[in-house]
Amino acid sequence: MTQKLIELPLKKILIRSTNWIGDAIMTTPAVRSIKENFPDAEVTMLALPWMADVFSASPYVDRILSYDKKGNHHGLRGMMRLSQQLHDCGFDAAILLQNAFEAAFITFLARIPVRAGYKRDGRSLLLSHRVKIRQETRKLHQVFYYQRLLEELGLTCGSNELFLQLPEKEKEWAIKYREKFDSNMVIGINPGAAYGPAKCWPVEKYGELAAYLHKETGAQFLVFGTEADIRTGDEIAGYSSKNIDNMAGKTSLAQAMSLIDICDVFVTNDSGLMHVAAALHKPLVAIFGSTDPVATGPFSENALVLQKKMSCQPCLKQECSKGHFRCMHDITVSDVAESILQLTGLTS
Repeated sequence: MTQKLIELPLKKILIRSTNWIGDAIMTTPAVRSIKENFPDAEVTMLALPWMADVFSASPYVDRILSYDKKGNHHGLRGMMRLSQQLHDCGFDAAILLQNAFEAAFITFLARIPVRAGYKRDGRSLLLSHRVKIRQETRKLHQVFYYQRLLEELGLTCGSNELFLQLPEKEKEWAIKYREKFDSNMVIGINPGAAYGPAKCWPVEKYGELAAYLHKETGAQFLVFGTEADIRTGDEIAGYSSKNIDNMAGKTSLAQAMSLIDICDVFVTNDSGLMHVAAALHKPLVAIFGSTDPVATGPFSENALVLQKKMSCQPCLKQECSKGHFRCMHDITVSDVAESILQLTGLTS
């Protein structure tokens, strides 16, 4: 029988991060568990460059290594270069929170003696410590998916609460930014999602929501997103231009997370920033269409999920295969506005 990780004298541990913001946020309880089980070990996070901000201020991560797939680590030659770099670091163990074959292959090439992760994606022979995914784990929220991996490896897992610590520089910047608003109420709007339009509530509904809530409560709004969401943000701002700041494509991830922290409530599709808001304990209204809130919903007691149940849900598709997109169109502006008022106690 393979020796449990907790029985090993590990001093240098590599964690392979997931590649998406939301997934990374959902791994934060597991990252904390690793550090709590090995308090004297140096814990290094291997992450894509744009993911570093999730862990840069975390007390449970001592060091971050960048996996620059578009630059220094591009292609097979770059992967070999990264593997040599990891080998030179002298890691005792690699815990693979990312599921991909590539994650196991790189640590195998790096000759890290302990390589632990879920037995999936054809990587079983590359792992020294293989964990089979239990059927009951597949039915749980993703937070438990990562914690169960560690439990199977012999670690003790404590709190399942999400954890996100923001860099002080960006926190101070966001607090100062908040001072520009006349209103006592700032509402964040996140109209985008990385996995296609089937996860997105129609943009005109976000615009109508902002106009309505400003009229009823005097709230002002911040629109979040990447460069791909700039046009969407401009369209939303057009509904009430004096009261809506379109910040899409204008911030780093750390700045965006810090701006979420100064919002009084956050309205969002199923997205990475939804999980950021949950980790920051912000009042949160999450609008779900094609995806499953049981598995990837906001892991927070301060959140409301809006979803119109349909026989085709969750389809997990990028676009509506039925052509009607009713799962999103049937969620009205009134539905979302009432949820915000219920969650925050706002009154007109």
